[in-house]
Amino acid sequence: MSEEILINVTPRETRVALIENGMLQEVYVERTSKRGYFGNVYKGRVQRVMPGMQAAFVEIGQERAAFLHASDILRKPDAELEGADVQPSVVPPINELVHEGQDIIVQVIKDPIGSKGARLTTHLSLPSRYLVLLASSKTVGVSARIEDEAERARLRDAVLMMEPEREHGYIVRTNAEGLPAESLADDVAYLKRVWRAVSARFQNARVGDCVYEDLSLPLRSVRDLMRANIEKVRIDSRETFERTLKFVNQFMPTMVDRIEHYPGERPIFDLYGVEDEIQRALKKEVPLKSGGHLIVDQTEAMTTVDVNTGGFLGTRNLEETVYRTNLEAAQAVARQLRVRNIGGIIIIDFIDMVDEEHKRQVLRQLEKALARDHAKTTVYDMSPLGLVEMTRKRTTESLERQLCEPCPACIGRGSLKTAETVCYEIFREITRAVRQFDCEKLLVLAAPKVVSRILDEESAAVAELEEFIKKTIRFQSEDQYPQEQYDVVLL
Repeated sequence: MSEEILINVTPRETRVALIENGMLQEVYVERTSKRGYFGNVYKGRVQRVMPGMQAAFVEIGQERAAFLHASDILRKPDAELEGADVQPSVVPPINELVHEGQDIIVQVIKDPIGSKGARLTTHLSLPSRYLVLLASSKTVGVSARIEDEAERARLRDAVLMMEPEREHGYIVRTNAEGLPAESLADDVAYLKRVWRAVSARFQNARVGDCVYEDLSLPLRSVRDLMRANIEKVRIDSRETFERTLKFVNQFMPTMVDRIEHYPGERPIFDLYGVEDEIQRALKKEVPLKSGGHLIVDQTEAMTTVDVNTGGFLGTRNLEETVYRTNLEAAQAVARQLRVRNIGGIIIIDFIDMVDEEHKRQVLRQLEKALARDHAKTTVYDMSPLGLVEMTRKRTTESLERQLCEPCPACIGRGSLKTAETVCYEIFREITRAVRQFDCEKLLVLAAPKVVSRILDEESAAVAELEEFIKKTIRFQSEDQYPQEQYDVVLL
């Protein structure tokens, strides 16, 4: 499978696209005014301790206080846990772990999303090309994506031999598969230098200061996404290209020849069709080649994906048609979750199938398609109603939340009150107003569609209302008013 990374840079925005076999699979956006906080380390101060929530709110210099749960607070060193890779199962009360006014070093593990502040941990980790340093641990682990047991053992032993008396723990990343021990040793030395710098900065920092900031999006993407099957990294900015080339020369010299500057006149995202794919990813409906379609609906609590056959009738029986549509939908859903960067709880409503083997095959197809996802996913068995519950790790806002805002007309509801409904609201408001205040006549300001309906279909109702309140009502159309807005003015 051929893959490419495209990096589009403008003065205020950087975008990165991962292309697999000519199709967009993932897109990342970073704006100068809204750089993400994920991975950053701060000197914080505990503002409030909430025993009922087993959590504390921590000031880290952001608009909203960040959230720190008791389970994310470092407790007993794992040397005392006989080398276990987990914290004790019983979490002590939060007020035994932190107190108000306490200075604390914390790392952002989830960006602020919606009305929620960032989520924090005191289990600090610093990533490099091939390793992740675990500041408060001494264990050595290997990425679950490396499946060969012999290779896992080799990598683990290589790290253990480098530091028999370890100060920190390490996780060997997927990118390290097949690499010599020398490459890992270079990363260990680099991470130790970074950690010493972070520790020194923390001592002199003020509350809210960032003592460690992750790499910029282009360098972070190259570090995290660069694999053996990445054929090219194309960058349309000369400055970013040179900076990336320097970074790759230092940390992955064998891949220098894959970094290219794109000097073309045509925008690089247009050339690969990425702009069109981004626009399609902002729509609810996703067409399938078979004629069916998906409906993707993001809400605050979860995301639902509905699978429909549409005009696809198939050439055999109904069960075969449904099975084929669900198989195609399983692949499409996995891709849409990546492109849209949807996380949290996801419910997929597949079309009902009778055959148990068909259900297993559809679930297997979904799991297979999700295997290439960089975010951690967990898929549960299909329910009797054909629903599949799954989770996808969320660290940043989805593509839609990054690029869009709630519609000012419907305030994010996705629907508007009809002109008829607004008319009757106006009539009720008029009745309410004349009972409370004295006036000779009334002026109603409303959207053109609403005024048009009042003067046409509702003219008889207006006459009855004027007779009832013994007042004259005049209506004025306001082009700037959205459909639901109106004002009743007493004259």
